[in-house]
Amino acid sequence: MKDEKQLRNEISGLVKEYYQRKFGQPNYVAGKSPVRYAGRVFDEKELQSLVDSSLDFWLTEGRYAEEFQGQFADFVGVEYAILTNSGSSANLLAFTALTSELLGNRRLKPGDEVISVAAGFPTTVNPILQNNMVPVFCDVELGTYNVNVEQIKKAIGPKTRAIFLAHTLGNPYDLDAIVELVKKHDLWLIEDCCDALGSTYKGKHVGTFGHVATCSFYPAHHITIGEGGMIFTNDEVIARSVTSFRDWGRDCYCKGGENNTCGKRFTGSYGTLPKGYDHKYVYSHIGYNLKVTDMQAAIGVEQMKKLPQFVARRKENFRAWTEGFKKWSHLFVLPYATEGSDPSWFAFPITVKAGAGFTRTELTDYLNAHLVETRNIFAGNLLRQPAYLNIPRRVAADLTNTDIIMNDSFFLGTYPGLTQEQIAYTLKLVEEFVNSKELKR
Repeated sequence: MKDEKQLRNEISGLVKEYYQRKFGQPNYVAGKSPVRYAGRVFDEKELQSLVDSSLDFWLTEGRYAEEFQGQFADFVGVEYAILTNSGSSANLLAFTALTSELLGNRRLKPGDEVISVAAGFPTTVNPILQNNMVPVFCDVELGTYNVNVEQIKKAIGPKTRAIFLAHTLGNPYDLDAIVELVKKHDLWLIEDCCDALGSTYKGKHVGTFGHVATCSFYPAHHITIGEGGMIFTNDEVIARSVTSFRDWGRDCYCKGGENNTCGKRFTGSYGTLPKGYDHKYVYSHIGYNLKVTDMQAAIGVEQMKKLPQFVARRKENFRAWTEGFKKWSHLFVLPYATEGSDPSWFAFPITVKAGAGFTRTELTDYLNAHLVETRNIFAGNLLRQPAYLNIPRRVAADLTNTDIIMNDSFFLGTYPGLTQEQIAYTLKLVEEFVNSKELKR
């Protein structure tokens, strides 16, 4: 009779065979196969790890979650990395953690103002609103698509308590200038790195400059576990607060399956509870259950091993797009890295210039008709979206470039599954489109 180890090895071998039959590399045919803007990149290792985890039948966080969090913390260079069920939840937890009474007088409170941008993704702003605070909107720069730092300087007022910004499409914002403002005005800095895993600024990973940072593992992002996210920080108090809010708001910090890590499970005094109330059922925050399963984490363990090569491919694809679009710099605003940064680009953003002779929609319709996926830069101008028309807010300056992005910008993919053949095909389509417009002039 085969023992457990032999059976696991046999199953692992069958999973590898299944991967090769089910997901073997399909042949790309220009004009007939789609050119995706993003997608999952994986091999048999992720499937084997996933199945191995399922055989444990440990359905909540376990050994794989611990390994994944450790890998992530080591890669980025932080002390604490905490898994959650999405990048959006990561943003909610990171921001909400700053409202904890554990932080004393420094904690954020309802009515505080938080500086952000309208040219981005909703869930960078949503936690501000969900915690009854007021977002203050600044404009962004075309080309880097990041916040205009001069506007931040003018936007800071007596109620300003934090800055919450994403590194747009993987391009780090001016961290030297923003960190200087944070220190000068005693503000919190939350770095949304959901599109920027692997990006560096002056040799340091983004997410290590602020007080707390976030990452997303949705399939479009740099690595994926399907649905998932990470909060990371070097601050022990913030890490403890994040974990509490993620785990129903409980005060206990025992890992799943553990008991009495603190050694005072039945001896403490909390609130007006009877002395010695079971610490596992003491709640110090109004929290949620936003954890992941160990099966998701098992995928992440293998994805982390591929991350350096994924980052390299994204940079390579960005360079290919840049070289290809150079000839049309009179028609498009082309992206460039913030000074001092080395982006792990999520995408290649493009803005159609005024007077180009065509619109963004005309070009993206043409590309999509020929099976090339494009995406607008997220919400465009968030304040023009139906859900945000009447939100509490302060607009620090005219959002001129934000509106240009809403009307004229889009992006192409840089993900590791994108091939040079697909980039060449897309550039050929752009040339055909541009030539057809110039002939009509």
